[in-house]
Order: sequence, then C-alpha cells, then structure tokens
Amino acid sequence: MSERITYNPQQCGGKPCIRGMRIRVADILELYAAGLRSEQILEDFPDLEAEDLEAALRYAAREVDHPVLVA
Repeated sequence: MSERITYNPQQCGGKPCIRGMRIRVADILELYAAGLRSEQILEDFPDLEAEDLEAALRYAAREVDHPVLVA
C-alpha cells in the first residue's frame, strides 16, 4: 500500500486514512460520489495533495478487484 494510505487502530476506528490525518479514504470517495471534482476537494481540504486523491482511488480499485469463486 502507498505511504499515503495509513492505518491506526487509535484513529478513525482503524479505517484507512490519508497520511495519518483524520481524513478517511471513504471520505474522499464520498466526495467524488457526490460529484465533486479533484480541484474542488483540494480547495475544500488544503492539507490534501493531488497524490492523496490518486492514492485513495487506487486503494478503492484494489479493494473491489478481488476474485469471486463460484462453487
């Protein structure tokens, strides 16, 4: 996993966050789902960098790309 995605059991319930901040990967994905563009997200969250947003999207892609075994 990228150094931009961090896990800390003492923070945000152990959910994946961006660089140790209290901004969860899920928060970023929800903003995209709500129709915000990267530029808008970066404007609203000045501590984030474009690479953080890319890392969140890569993380989500890996999470949903898993094999499904049919019995």
